[in-house]
Amino acid sequence: MNDPNRRDFLRFSAASLAAAGFGSAVLAQQQDSPVGIPTRPLGKTGVRVSIVGLGGYHIGIPDKKQAIAIMHEAIDEGMTFFDNSWDYHDGGSEEVMGAALATGGRRQKVFLMTKVCARDYQGARQHLEDSLRRLRTDVIDLWQFHEINWDVDPDWIFDRGALRCALEAREAGKIRHIGFTGHKDPVHHLNMLAKPFAWDTVQMPINALDAHFRSFQKRVLPECTPRNIAVIGMKALAGGTIPTQLSISAELCRRFALSLPISTLVCGIRSRQELQQDLAMARGFQPLEPAATEQLLAKTQAPAADGQLEPFKTTKYGSAYHAQQHAEQ
Repeated sequence: MNDPNRRDFLRFSAASLAAAGFGSAVLAQQQDSPVGIPTRPLGKTGVRVSIVGLGGYHIGIPDKKQAIAIMHEAIDEGMTFFDNSWDYHDGGSEEVMGAALATGGRRQKVFLMTKVCARDYQGARQHLEDSLRRLRTDVIDLWQFHEINWDVDPDWIFDRGALRCALEAREAGKIRHIGFTGHKDPVHHLNMLAKPFAWDTVQMPINALDAHFRSFQKRVLPECTPRNIAVIGMKALAGGTIPTQLSISAELCRRFALSLPISTLVCGIRSRQELQQDLAMARGFQPLEPAATEQLLAKTQAPAADGQLEPFKTTKYGSAYHAQQHAEQ
């Protein structure tokens, strides 16, 4: 505990997070809602969304009846941000979400996001039409380029026509906003941000391990905030490794993520119990105090050093579609 390098690192980490807007500053952007889940602005879109969102991959795991019931309860309880992707469960996640949103005027109660996997014009058009059909909607609120995890992805999206497809879709009223996602290396996100385009959103890992290894929150978040690009957090539990291997509670993991200036945090929800836990955390959310933040960063510093507890950064973790897409490299 008396290691000067350790103390210097933690002071640097705390200062970096403070500069990124960590802590009580996030409350200035946050508002209560009638159903009790606070909301934050989604960057420059003019939309406010719940500070926790429902993850599309995990909602494809329960059986259809249970998944629909979870989504209906989430909407009734005030969760407004819904995440999905064209490739989740071979389209099954979009289909079950579409079924859940098709009744009771629920589609109008959520901000619906899904992701496109193709990098070329024709492929992106097909993915868009597939997603619209599966989700049973005429318009997708946010369409994001999925898994910007390879060096070539930014150039492919611009040069092969996928961005042109997105712009045409926005002009036609089939999508409203455009963003991108990824989880391998902040360098790829920075390369996307360097492109001549005004992104609406960026989705990235936000957790207490990320602060120490290939850090999105230290490198990408400070680039987004001044441009009013909404940051969508994900992987707050690092795929479950933080609670299971470091004995840090899921609630503390999510509080850490939400203490940063992100618009919403996508949560993997597979059961009513998990939903209620995340709703309770959101309703009672208070940013971490500086001392608690330093304590958490101290606990995660050594385990985070080699990235093995964030396998989505250090292994071939990712979708089969994108693995095949880049097999030629």
